[in-house]
Amino acid sequence: MTMTEQLTDMRTEYGKTLIELGKENPNVVVLGADTTDSLKTAKFGEVYPERFFNVGIAEANLVTVAAGLASAGKVAFASTYAIFLPGRCVDQIRNAIAYPSRGDKKGLNVKLVVSHGGLSVGADGGSHQQIEDIAIMRAIPNMRVLIPADSVTVKKLTWIISQQYGPFYMRMARTKTPLIHQESQEFEIGKGITLRDGSDCTIAACGITVKMALDAAESLKQEGISCRVIDGFSVKPIDAELFEKAARETGGIVTCEEHNILAGFGSAIAEVVSERYPVPIKRIGAQDMFGESARDKEIPLLFEKHGITSVNIAKKVKEIRSKS
Repeated sequence: MTMTEQLTDMRTEYGKTLIELGKENPNVVVLGADTTDSLKTAKFGEVYPERFFNVGIAEANLVTVAAGLASAGKVAFASTYAIFLPGRCVDQIRNAIAYPSRGDKKGLNVKLVVSHGGLSVGADGGSHQQIEDIAIMRAIPNMRVLIPADSVTVKKLTWIISQQYGPFYMRMARTKTPLIHQESQEFEIGKGITLRDGSDCTIAACGITVKMALDAAESLKQEGISCRVIDGFSVKPIDAELFEKAARETGGIVTCEEHNILAGFGSAIAEVVSERYPVPIKRIGAQDMFGESARDKEIPLLFEKHGITSVNIAKKVKEIRSKS
């Protein structure tokens, strides 16, 4: 797979895709909570004002209004910042969206799509750096959790979740990101994507850390270490078969995420691998501590403090190999 350093914005791609969906499906509605300019959803409201609802700074209300619209047959996309959704409305997400089920339909048809996830929010400070959302959302029954690595993934997944019934949570980054995938790449809920093959260790990442994983694998190649790299964008359902295969064939896994290492992406992989084919696993992420304020140019230093770097990924790969 080839990769370009061209930077693109996930939120811009999300907003454009929503307009395309609105044209395709008249039942698509979009909701926001006073962050519609930032989330790039306001343009949907300009094109389809009768299907656009800005509820103001009232995230719990955002969720319940979306649930009501879904109950009336709409495909509801509700969006704001990750620190507010799920941060301020877990009860409403659980009981108004995930819990109601009719027959074989589990939950309501609400798509929770957020931005500003993880430590890369930077200047918003530790209080607004959402590093618990993967843990929260993957623990809720009927909820599916997606962490896209680039704008191509955002576009493809937005289309997919619009056509699959039920609740989804998708977390986008605030920062612009390099393109990881080509437009021809196919995505499937519950399936990871092997970006690079290798035999000595596996590096699994999600979101903006996928680029770090690829950089680490490239640097390790120069030292004669062959690493498999997996984009685990589908955190729930997780691709248990793919990670079991990686464990069997490479003997160890290093995970990296912009999230607390407790109950996050790495934990999800550790759970399935330990039950199927236990191998050494090293989890990279926030070490059970909050972030802190960092100007945009300082965000790499914040990542370095938490070990979320390609250099640390390579270090952990070597640690696993030294014990095998």
